[in-house]
Amino acid sequence: MIQIRNEIRPIRNEDTETLVAIWLEASQFAHSFLGQERLQLQSEQVRDIYLKQAENWVILENGQPAGFIGLMDQFIGGLFIDTKIHGKGLGRQLLDHALELKKTLSLEVYALNTQAHSFYLRNGFTETARDPQDGEGLPFEVIHMSRDL
Repeated sequence: MIQIRNEIRPIRNEDTETLVAIWLEASQFAHSFLGQERLQLQSEQVRDIYLKQAENWVILENGQPAGFIGLMDQFIGGLFIDTKIHGKGLGRQLLDHALELKKTLSLEVYALNTQAHSFYLRNGFTETARDPQDGEGLPFEVIHMSRDL
């Protein structure tokens, strides 16, 4: 079976609102344990800070932004795909693209986000460490992972 690759391109200003909406919906699904108020605040930070600071790559589905990966050097700050089209290989394509660019990648994932943890394991990442709380000091275990090309 031939895998059709979706177009991946750098973020554009006009992508911002769509990507923030994708981030928020995916986070409500995967990080519901953080609570709606915190996720809403974080979505503003994604819009106003993180999308501007990271090296962001957008994947298109039918010509429209369907997800993105945010890189800070070799660290994946986030990988989010429109929840309506999970399972179509878009996340894997973004990971492959980032690996081609960086050769080595690392990330942190919440232990409670078992789907993401499993996704990274299936895609060749290995656990390197665990922290009992996240970067904001909240009591949510974080798993550190990495992968080389």
